[in-house]
Amino acid sequence: MSRKKLKIGVIFGGRSAEHEVSLVSAASVIKNLDKSKYEVIPIGITKEGRWLSSGETLRLLKEGNKGNQEVEKILIPDPNQKSLVKIDEYFATHKNKTKIDLILPTLHGSYGEDGTIQGLFELANIPYVGANVLGSAVGMDKIVQKQILRQKGLSVVDWINFLKKDWLRNKQRIIKEIKSKIGFPLFVKPANLGSSVGITKVHSQKELVPAIILAIKYDRKILVEKAIEPNRDIEVSVLGNDNPKASVPGEIISSNEFYDYDAKYVDGKSKAIIPAPLSMKLTQKIRQLAVEAFKALDCAGMARVDFLLKGNKVWINELNTIPGFTSISMYPKLWDASGLPYPKLLDKLIELAIERHQEKNQLKTSYKPKKKWYK
Repeated sequence: MSRKKLKIGVIFGGRSAEHEVSLVSAASVIKNLDKSKYEVIPIGITKEGRWLSSGETLRLLKEGNKGNQEVEKILIPDPNQKSLVKIDEYFATHKNKTKIDLILPTLHGSYGEDGTIQGLFELANIPYVGANVLGSAVGMDKIVQKQILRQKGLSVVDWINFLKKDWLRNKQRIIKEIKSKIGFPLFVKPANLGSSVGITKVHSQKELVPAIILAIKYDRKILVEKAIEPNRDIEVSVLGNDNPKASVPGEIISSNEFYDYDAKYVDGKSKAIIPAPLSMKLTQKIRQLAVEAFKALDCAGMARVDFLLKGNKVWINELNTIPGFTSISMYPKLWDASGLPYPKLLDKLIELAIERHQEKNQLKTSYKPKKKWYK
């Protein structure tokens, strides 16, 4: 007797500057999901935040977001039936349901990696791959992430942060603080974004203001951090729930001065060395730090932890809770080099999501007081 296939909703696109990266990740995930085990249900979200299904979703995946498509069906999770239904039927007949057993989000950046959509899945009681609401939110916010990691005694580079409104009110005060506390060279970053979008490496004061102006186009919270020079970029993939494991480390040799968007996705000239040429002692240390960072941020399922290395000194650069899943992405490549090929990696992520969901559903969600105090 054949085993019933799990219906896996692969959700992608979204209202993020990383929209295009998400499309490529989703295509790669769908290609590598074992079709003998899973029925794949693609779910696309346009840059305007519209949810697509059917042929419109496949068109988004193949052609990219056009921004003016008519939406055939708008879907939202049904908390009672654990399924996806037409929004206009949600409060009506609940017909034409498509049951989703589990969601595999490949939404990078805002409104996908920051806890917003994870909250929707939690409300709908649908299992999903990756970090929960808290882990996703603190993983997305580079400032909060650094504060937690430093509080846990983990090494991060020096930084300051400020709000867009503060910059608009008192630019000179902020410039003075940056020069005195950080110094050049430095990086200016939006606090909540990935794929190096909106990030500038600043070598002198004349480059500082344009870098900040660029960053505030993407976020109201700005991070300015010290640039470590020279440095090596090391990445580690982490997999698991309460007992996570770390992959072998890999090293990125960027085609540009730093690993920016073009170096990651566009020019095809960056190189990955897997495993990274490190001593056994340093390899063990970095893998352990990756696991500690994963636990510190209350992550689950998956994350990629990026490090800066200068000599034997290691800093945690950042942690990504929905790392890239393209054919050239480090997360699956590092696990492949660690003995877990892409399709088996997806199997494990699905298994971990179901495990966490079952454990959470064992918790009580009601309480009976000794006296009835409410009407």
